[in-house]
Amino acid sequence: MNIKNVVVIGSGTMGSGIAAQLCNANIPVTLLDLKTEISKKAKEKILESRPPLLIDKSKIDNIKVGNIEEDFDIIKKADWVVEAVVERIDIKHNLYEKISKTRKKDSIISSNTSTIPLKVLSAKMSNIDKKDFCITHFFNPVRYMGLLEIVSEEINDTKKINFLKNFCEENLGKGVIICKDTPGFLGNRVGVYAMQVAMTEAIKMKLDIEEADAVFGRPMGIPKTGVFGLYDLIGIDLMADVLKSFVKELPKSDVFHEVAQEIPLIKNLIETGYTGRKGKGGFYRMNKKDGKKILEAINLTTKDYSPSKKIDLNIDEKIDLKKLVSRNDKYGKYAWSVVSKIILYASSLIPNVTKDYNNIDEAMRLGFNWIRGPFEMLEELGIKFFVEKDHQLKTNDFIKNIYNKKNDTFYGKRQIYTDLETLGKVKQSAKINKDNKSALIYEHKDYKIVEFNTKANTLDYDSMDALKKASDKNMIIINEGMQFSAGVNLNYVMDFAKEKNWKAIEKFIYHFQMTCKQLKYSNNVVISAPSGLALGGGFEVLVQSDYVVAHTNIVTGLVETLVGLIPAGGGTTNMLSRWMQAQEAKKDADFAPQKVFDIIGYGKTATSPIEAMPYKFLLEKDKSIMNRNKLLSASYDLIIEKKDGYKPPKKPTFKLSGSQVRGKMYQTLEKLFKEKKILEHGMEVGKKLAFVLSGGNTTVNKELSEDDMYALELDAFVKLIEMKNTQARIKHTLSTGKPLAN
Repeated sequence: MNIKNVVVIGSGTMGSGIAAQLCNANIPVTLLDLKTEISKKAKEKILESRPPLLIDKSKIDNIKVGNIEEDFDIIKKADWVVEAVVERIDIKHNLYEKISKTRKKDSIISSNTSTIPLKVLSAKMSNIDKKDFCITHFFNPVRYMGLLEIVSEEINDTKKINFLKNFCEENLGKGVIICKDTPGFLGNRVGVYAMQVAMTEAIKMKLDIEEADAVFGRPMGIPKTGVFGLYDLIGIDLMADVLKSFVKELPKSDVFHEVAQEIPLIKNLIETGYTGRKGKGGFYRMNKKDGKKILEAINLTTKDYSPSKKIDLNIDEKIDLKKLVSRNDKYGKYAWSVVSKIILYASSLIPNVTKDYNNIDEAMRLGFNWIRGPFEMLEELGIKFFVEKDHQLKTNDFIKNIYNKKNDTFYGKRQIYTDLETLGKVKQSAKINKDNKSALIYEHKDYKIVEFNTKANTLDYDSMDALKKASDKNMIIINEGMQFSAGVNLNYVMDFAKEKNWKAIEKFIYHFQMTCKQLKYSNNVVISAPSGLALGGGFEVLVQSDYVVAHTNIVTGLVETLVGLIPAGGGTTNMLSRWMQAQEAKKDADFAPQKVFDIIGYGKTATSPIEAMPYKFLLEKDKSIMNRNKLLSASYDLIIEKKDGYKPPKKPTFKLSGSQVRGKMYQTLEKLFKEKKILEHGMEVGKKLAFVLSGGNTTVNKELSEDDMYALELDAFVKLIEMKNTQARIKHTLSTGKPLAN
């Protein structure tokens, strides 16, 4: 069988997201709702969505729209029908009856429900329909969340379920885990429990919500929203409905009931319209005072709002989970209470919910963006430490069994749900160089892997040293984080700036330049395989790799001007070199500098490989991969293809018109300044960028080398970092995550 045509019924958030991802995979899809007008509006929202749901907006017409009454016959042609309507069983049963009468033989039917058991959904179906019916639980937003849970029953056609799994992995880029028909399946069962534990323990220990979110966040390998921030993001009212569903479906013996009790504060927030970000606010809210927006946080005791405060946990960049839970302060006690309960709950689900405990870890990584799942936490802590730390801990059979075997390295294989050779799997067998604080080097087969492992994978001296060391063999630069690299470590740079140690900054950036040049002119194939953010310095690594094998969800670009700097790791020079190859540049010497001035000056970014191509962030030689799990194997295949006879690229030369093109750039800046689109410092940054891209004090008859351009980049960077306004921009960005116009 094959899936060439899909119908999605229900054009809400999930239905629209599924339709958009099918469109991304070039699968024709029809989106149906009660009225065509509703599905039309949904299609418009898909096109306008931020972050974008579509990889290529020009493919929007792959999505057709219609209504359930007039256009239902389209189901006769559908290979797969996805139901994503409101969570009411009567509505779903009526719809399934209608589908059964209309669908073609052997087509697949699935529901996107996250709360209703499969046996309840299929209760009124014939056995023929039951064989072809399952739950396909996509996580929201569909394009960006890796997890898809497929829930099946014994009556299901196993071949068809496996076919659907492979299709969704290969075509939709999902990490697909087959689940039993149990409440909440895997991801939500553990994820929602974890959220409730984090919340109830914070209330019990009388922590401020900012304190709880600071601990139940990056230190525990969980997204920085924390629990209260995540509640606001999901919707407090929606979470209340999810909890009611769990309470209804789970047996009274399940400890989930202990953390699912109604909390008066939450009831009050919902009743007063404080349902989270979609409402008037939630645990956090934005308030205006003196014309300024101020983030406020609720006090769990008094129920009053006050300005949110930043919590300093006084922990190192590299966070040790054992050290965190061993702290003798309120943060350590909170971390231990939450972590221990999560581990115990997850392990209590073995084997009744799943026999493959590592699938729970994968579900948490793919569906909740955790760095490590509960069992990886357990292995990191050590089973002996876990059991003996707290003698009041009521261990279950799974924990007791591992403890009695005295096996701290119990984990076994990772990512058993996929047959692909992933970084997670390679890590378990590859030779690892752990000497470097900021990056790991893995030796595997006949190549090396470099994995950045700092916060946001920012780049420092150690990152550079790892790249240099690994370049003696064919190399793949890849990681499992949400960011390939957010760029050069600005905290690192600012530490020198505070001391006015400009020479140290110059030395660091020069080291960065030379490292990237070594990648570019290495005698071995260098491939970068990014997923997520590859910005600033992270992009400069990409642009100087031989090839890029990019996940479709990458965000690329040079955004240094937003913090008052210019790209100085070779980004400016290499983008200029790329644009000089354009046909227009051969007729007009000023075309390429002006084009790059526009791209870098505005800090333009692309949110997919398709968007990246027109900017020349990626080239025709680079590859795009839908399934993140295939990045490593696709990169290795490219090494095999290119390594024989490989030669490094020729060094470019530059003929630039100096003051001639710089004058044109200055005119652009003056226009923007008059229109108040940039302020004084924006002018300064723009002028420095213009000086570099024009070749400095050169003429079109003079040939500049790549090193000459690198020297101009470096000089501009150092002069800008010396400016107080640049430092103010950097400080603002580091503290708020947002750019500052000054």
